[in-house]
Amino acid sequence: MRRLITLLLLSLAAFGAQPGWWMTEPIRWVQTNLRQTDATLDARRLVAQLADMRANVLLEGMGGIVAYYPTRVEFHYPSPDLPPGRDLFGEILSEAHAHRIRVVGRFDFSKTRKAVFDAHPEWFFRQANGEPVIYNGLYSTCINGGYYRAQAMKILAEALERYEVDGLFFNMFGNQSRDYGGREVGLCHCDACRRLYRERFGKEIPAKPDDDYRRFMFASSREVAAAIGDLIHARRPQAGYFNYIQEYTDGVMSESNTAVARPLPLWPYSASDNVNRARNSQPAKMAVNLNMQFVDYWWRFATVPAGEIALRCWQNLAHGGALTFEVNGTLDQQDRQALDTVTPIFRWAAEHERYYARQTSAARVLLLGAPLSSGRPFDQESYRGLFRLLSEEHIPFAVSDNMDWLGRRDFDLVVACGWAPAALEQYAAKGGRVLIASATPPEFSVVAGSAGQGSWKGYVRVRRHADFPSLRNTDLLMLDGPVAQLPPDPDAALTLVPPSMIGPPEFVHIDMRDTDTPAIARRSVGKGAVTWIPWNLGALYYRHSLPAHAALFRDSVDRLMPRRQLTASAHPLVEMTLMKQDGRTLLHVINLSGHSQTAYFEAIPMSDISVRVDGVFRTAKSLIHGDLRVRSESGSTGFTIPRLGDYDLIVLE
Repeated sequence: MRRLITLLLLSLAAFGAQPGWWMTEPIRWVQTNLRQTDATLDARRLVAQLADMRANVLLEGMGGIVAYYPTRVEFHYPSPDLPPGRDLFGEILSEAHAHRIRVVGRFDFSKTRKAVFDAHPEWFFRQANGEPVIYNGLYSTCINGGYYRAQAMKILAEALERYEVDGLFFNMFGNQSRDYGGREVGLCHCDACRRLYRERFGKEIPAKPDDDYRRFMFASSREVAAAIGDLIHARRPQAGYFNYIQEYTDGVMSESNTAVARPLPLWPYSASDNVNRARNSQPAKMAVNLNMQFVDYWWRFATVPAGEIALRCWQNLAHGGALTFEVNGTLDQQDRQALDTVTPIFRWAAEHERYYARQTSAARVLLLGAPLSSGRPFDQESYRGLFRLLSEEHIPFAVSDNMDWLGRRDFDLVVACGWAPAALEQYAAKGGRVLIASATPPEFSVVAGSAGQGSWKGYVRVRRHADFPSLRNTDLLMLDGPVAQLPPDPDAALTLVPPSMIGPPEFVHIDMRDTDTPAIARRSVGKGAVTWIPWNLGALYYRHSLPAHAALFRDSVDRLMPRRQLTASAHPLVEMTLMKQDGRTLLHVINLSGHSQTAYFEAIPMSDISVRVDGVFRTAKSLIHGDLRVRSESGSTGFTIPRLGDYDLIVLE
């Protein structure tokens, strides 16, 4: 663990150098997940297609499971379809660089051939019964084995010496608990894992992952990630390092994708969520959220709706991430809807590329999340409900899964669900405002004498409507789920109403009784204030979208933050983000109205959207409509967007 911390500090120190191209240039990133049978493709045609759509970064298959160049490293194999003597990757790299297109090489070290297993069985993942994991004839390697720790470094060293790549990406990094078919394979019990686990924890590997095992896998994967990063930065200092983990990399990779068995409802903010969180949790790194064109693993050549593809593109751009598109195989697709959708968007982004680089969030509200891998309390439904509420209220907000922003960036309000760390009390004491909506008590005291947590199928009573003007016609709010029990307070503005009879109709709630148990707690902390709603307001809104829950959230925000950074007459399904760039402010406006249940259609055009932004600006320019008339008063600037199709960008200066 000490070595891991040392490597992390060294890696972080490296970020003090000049930022890489991925942080300073506009990025229009296309990934072609080549099959081994694509080794005969026409490199010139591929690059011409990319140049035509104005892509400027290509993520291309390089090596690992299959090499697309004549590798000379033992236990690394070119595609059997690669013509003898042909260097496909070298051809693509040369052709792409001639067209000023950067190339990121893709590696996958998670699997390899039986010949390698036969020669070095100690390098491979072993199930609890000792059997290897085999999928389509490929054997899964182990992150703690010699393939990742030594063999992969030899392969990378050769690649970095031979090719002036602009970056490297690593797929399926670490030990996967299930295969592509969804079969659970459990935890690795190879000799290396068993030995290391005993050394670190003094016990055997468990049957199912627990906190110790998760820490073990986290440390193991980061040790390898650090070694790979050191190798890349030593051999190719100008090359970026990309992976699905945050530590030691130059970019935070994620995916907006679909799966047929994924629980409903669909999450239309997928790209916004991924990019917003990455850019604000790790501001020194670029967010590359891959826009996956296919429906699911079984249907790699069937594309998702065009409206979904377009929405992800605009959301990636609006939050300061890379514009991306991914296909399996080449760009000669059998279903061309997705490619036809992204091509004009890529061309648009190229035409206006001066606005799509070096963006940072200008939002003055923070939504505090916590990744599942952190071990912190985290309810995804609560998080998504609050995410929706902020977006539908047109409140610009940043997302962070850590507290690194504390003392470095000022916010008007911090919203927390599940994880409310003690440091928030310090933040509030200096004048910060905090809204916590969670049945999990914060790590600091908001109200004395909390009596634990219980489940509730009842109501919340509005006792003081003056505190909640949006609830003037509502006396009861639905409450279903866990509640942190607070001590009685006869003066509470909101109180709990316990379950009562629900039938037959003649008996409905005739035994209803009120309590003095608060359903909200408020506390002044130094110069600031904290409001705690001790139940999962966000989760209820995510599941049911009740106006009463939205109204309670709205009034709670307005009480803590009387002056909003942005107000708009737009429909709730218009997403707005405020970004800073080179001394200007950018307002991205995205129309989500085409989303309906499991479908994505064309957005419904909207007209005459009035907007008021905090700050005095001389000009407001729409990239669609040109100059807009501005009206400045009381320290804010107003303007009207005449018409909104699927997207617009307003430049404020």
